[in-house]
Amino acid sequence: MRIVIQRVSHASVTIEGRVKSEIQKGYLILLGICEDDSTEDIDWLVRKVIGLRVFDDENGVMNRSIIDIDGEILVISQFTLFASYKKGNRPSWLRAAKHDISIPLYNEFCTKLSAALGKEVGTGEFGADMKVELLNDGPVTICMDTKNKE
Repeated sequence: MRIVIQRVSHASVTIEGRVKSEIQKGYLILLGICEDDSTEDIDWLVRKVIGLRVFDDENGVMNRSIIDIDGEILVISQFTLFASYKKGNRPSWLRAAKHDISIPLYNEFCTKLSAALGKEVGTGEFGADMKVELLNDGPVTICMDTKNKE
């Protein structure tokens, strides 16, 4: 599993001209799932996301977590995070999981992240053409991959 976390002042996802989800201060997370990902990967990522301290404290030091600031999270499925670009100029997404694997894992990630956050996370719509808007705060952008835990 691979994620890109962006600290945002606000973010939203629009599908066919309708805003599906929007958040204020918190994280926009792009989530890519590959064929061999599992519940263990989800549990590890949820712990890392919830514990990540990238929000400023009273001294302007990144020392607060999403829980500490009572922030919000928006999770968007993003199979293109597994693009292979080694041959030619047209990317391949062979490593990205098919829907029968990725949809249940995406839903499980969102459910577990909501439970850990103590509030519902916003979501996009799996497989839809989504328009994502955000104001990156900082900017702070962090990539995590469960294949690089150590």
